[in-house]
Amino acid sequence: MHDASNACVCGCGDPRGLAAHAISAALRIDDVDAAIGAGLLDRDVECASCDDACRARLHEARRARLDALAARERYRARNARLERRARERAEKRLPPPANDIVAPAPSALPSAAAAALARAREKAAQRHKP
Repeated sequence: MHDASNACVCGCGDPRGLAAHAISAALRIDDVDAAIGAGLLDRDVECASCDDACRARLHEARRARLDALAARERYRARNARLERRARERAEKRLPPPANDIVAPAPSALPSAAAAALARAREKAAQRHKP
């Protein structure tokens, strides 16, 4: 952890900007976790008494961190989408489970074909009678 004094990086000592000063001090030593804990992502944390360059650094750090968080969320969503698609493709390639396979029903002949077959059998049977 670091020792954040009441004075800002720019030398501002206004007590109304303590949160902004703590964020600036954390960013100065590259402690992003402490800066986030001090309110880096809160848009209302600012010190009106700090100089323009100091406020611009704070805004730029906030914007960069929000952009990074948004990129991380897009990356995670993309990976989840790719995993879901791969899983769906793999499921389509699998054969159905054995107990779900339905044996085809014996093919039934149309009535005209069945009648013709019956006549042919009867003729064949009469030819072979002694």
